[in-house]
Amino acid sequence: MGIGATAGVAAAGGIALTAQASSGTGASSGGSGAAGVASPDALTFDKDAYTTLTTTITDADGADHEVEYRFHKAITYVAAPVDEKYQCLNVSVPVRIDGTAVDTTDAPILFANSVGGYMPSSVADATGVGGGGATGMPGGSPSAGTAPSASSSASGEVASGGNGMVNAQGGMVSLPKLALAAGYVVVEPGARGRTLVDADGTYYGVAPAAIVDLKAAVRYVRSNKGRIPGDVDRIVSSGTSAGGALSSLLGASGDSPLYDKLLAAIGAADASDAIFATGAWCPVTDLEHADSAYEWNWGSNPTSSGSTVDQAVSKELRSQFAEYQASLRLKGLNSFGTLTARNYDEYLVRQYMEPSATRYLAALSDADRTTYLAANTFITWSGGRARFSWADFLTHVGARKKSTPAFDAFDLSAGENNLFGKGTTKARHFTLYSLRHESGGSARLDSDLPATLHLMNPMPFLTGQPNPHRTKHWWIRLGTKDSDTSHTVSANLAAAANALGDEVDHLYYWDEGHGANSDPGDFIKWVAKITNHTPKTR
Repeated sequence: MGIGATAGVAAAGGIALTAQASSGTGASSGGSGAAGVASPDALTFDKDAYTTLTTTITDADGADHEVEYRFHKAITYVAAPVDEKYQCLNVSVPVRIDGTAVDTTDAPILFANSVGGYMPSSVADATGVGGGGATGMPGGSPSAGTAPSASSSASGEVASGGNGMVNAQGGMVSLPKLALAAGYVVVEPGARGRTLVDADGTYYGVAPAAIVDLKAAVRYVRSNKGRIPGDVDRIVSSGTSAGGALSSLLGASGDSPLYDKLLAAIGAADASDAIFATGAWCPVTDLEHADSAYEWNWGSNPTSSGSTVDQAVSKELRSQFAEYQASLRLKGLNSFGTLTARNYDEYLVRQYMEPSATRYLAALSDADRTTYLAANTFITWSGGRARFSWADFLTHVGARKKSTPAFDAFDLSAGENNLFGKGTTKARHFTLYSLRHESGGSARLDSDLPATLHLMNPMPFLTGQPNPHRTKHWWIRLGTKDSDTSHTVSANLAAAANALGDEVDHLYYWDEGHGANSDPGDFIKWVAKITNHTPKTR
């Protein structure tokens, strides 16, 4: 939900803060918002520094639960922070659920980031669980402390984060709150983002700052094993949009030495940054190939004004996608065979789109199903199964969200151009195609970009020489009407993980858009299943 309730005031979605009383020291270390080096013991979690809160949480089945929990606020998770307002985390530990004391010693830890649009995310001002980072529904407010007043980046990416998801009925979904009500420990980390700029005009939150910060936060949690409640070997990450991309990257790149110098520079704890499982909703990732993938998927779809994009540019980018997809040599799930630009449409329809429509239609009443099918005649409903073509599916989705190129904009206006800025340069091209379109055929990318792109992309950690310390459990979701990126992006991610023998739970929500989360209760149950967790009482 991303809405922090205040004492005595009901928040959205059935969450109400009913009591607030200090316990222990009543203050967390760090979180002052000022840059500088933390004290030597800053990386030791103070288990006595918390506030006791009581809240009513409505679970995914509609049942209300009274949850008493300890809220550890704004803990700086590195010894040499660049900006403590963002490099801090909150820890929420359930104490009693519906009056019964809870034992969280071995509980899973939900590591819920609220990054949206690759912009800054802060938990420093949160008043309770689920109150940090981006707030409101997708299209709502950007992350706290961000420079822009608009809700979206120039490329159209929604600035909502992991606490800004919506269910099929349009209600808000807060995984941190649902996890707390299930007896899990919840860690909510902040992270630097692309819009942060200091007094000298230097952009200090551009890539790869966000992933470095999240890794440092994981290291902090792991280094405090036995002090922070919960099982530090059962950390499950979650995030949406850019946050979903970072959640995927966090899972894929666990303990990679490529980040060591960057982590050392901010004083990260000397511990593992590997996580147990990844939850990713509509991950906007694989950015250096995202323009070509987008045109393969949405090139023929009109813009919101009804016009088509430059088809010459779209065709050139589609050609690049064919080359990239062939280089991956990925096989589709369920013995589909090698995925190529020529058969990917068939794969998406068979593996994801038709099953998604089938689930949706099967859940409707006979009358509602008849009405829906009458309004959507492109679907053939026979034997309890939906069938349709890729071309008809694209027509059903309608207008594409972004222009072309979708991510590395020719005029450097996309949020991703800002993400790959450097120093006092706000935005840069990060693909040769866009760079040479604007600067000529002999132009070269800045020498630091290949390594930076690698650090921001989960795919290299899953293909070629796979990272042995990656997560082995993947929960990936997005809506069929989400055109913030190509449907091939998450499908490739799922295929790459599946090829390594990892557990992959990947599906699409029919007729849902960006930021959708229509089965949050199933995710909470999935976490319990893969971690072998059963709630314990004291």
